[in-house]
Amino acid sequence: MVSRLHFIRSFLLVLVFCGVRASAQEAADFFEQNCANCHSIGGGELIGPDLKGVEERRDRRWLTEFILDPPAMIASGDPYALKLQQEYRGIVMPKAPGLDRAMAEALLGLIQNKGDQPDSPSKTVQVIDKPFTATDIAQGKAIFLGLQRLTNGGPACVSCHTVSGLGGLGGGRLGPDLTKVYERLQGRTSLSAWLSAPATITMQPVYRQHPLTPEEILPLVALFESSANSGTQASAVGLVYFFLLALGGTCLGLVFFETAWRHRLRTVRQALVQESRRGITR
Repeated sequence: MVSRLHFIRSFLLVLVFCGVRASAQEAADFFEQNCANCHSIGGGELIGPDLKGVEERRDRRWLTEFILDPPAMIASGDPYALKLQQEYRGIVMPKAPGLDRAMAEALLGLIQNKGDQPDSPSKTVQVIDKPFTATDIAQGKAIFLGLQRLTNGGPACVSCHTVSGLGGLGGGRLGPDLTKVYERLQGRTSLSAWLSAPATITMQPVYRQHPLTPEEILPLVALFESSANSGTQASAVGLVYFFLLALGGTCLGLVFFETAWRHRLRTVRQALVQESRRGITR
C-alpha cells in the first residue's frame, strides 16, 4: 500500500513537472514568434523596450492587462501606457493573436526567469555598420519586386506594399507605403528585427511559415534606408500614373464606341433618310 501511494505521488509530480515544462516551452515559442522582433530580454532595446526587469517598473497585474490588449490600455488613457507610446515614436504594440491570460502570465514568468540570467545579445540579424553599396540596394529592389524569389517561398513585398523608386504604378496598397519605414523604426537594428519576424495580423501567419533569411533581410534594409534618404514618397506618384492611364483608357474607349456607333446600320439609315427626303419634296 505504501509503495502504491509512493508511485502515485511520483506519477503526479511527473505530470505537474511536465505541465510546467510544456507551459514554459509554449511561452518561449510564443515569445519567439510574436515578441522577439520588437523586444529582447537583456539584449537591449529594439523597436520596443528591453523587458529585463520589467516587473520592477510595473506590477504583474498591470503588465498582464497591458500584454492582453495594449491598444485598449492606451485608449483608456492609462498614463504609463501613453508614456510608453510617446517614448517609442507613437508605435502601438499590437494585440497578439491567440493570446489569453494564461499565456500572458506564462510570458511574464519566462521574462522573469530569463531576466535572472546573464545578459545575452539579441538574436536579430547582425547588420553591418558600413554604408550599403549600390549592389545591396539593387538586390533589395529585386527581392521587393519579386524578381528574386525568396528562399523560403514567401510572397514578394510588392504584392502588398510600395516604396519610392519603383516606377510605373508602384506597388500594392493592402499594406502601408514603406518609403519611410527606416525612419519610423529608427535604423537598421530595429528594422532588421522587424523583418526577422513580422508581428502584424496580416504578415505573421504568412512569414511564420516562410521567414526571410538574413541574406534577404540585409538587402531589404539597404533598399529601405536608400528610400528614406531619397526624401520622396511613392504613393502619390503611383496614383498619378494610375489616374493618367485610367483617363487615357477612358478616352480611347469613348473614341472606339463613337466610331462603332457611327457606322452602325449605316445602309439602313441612309435608305430611311433618302425615303424621308423624297416624301418631303413631293
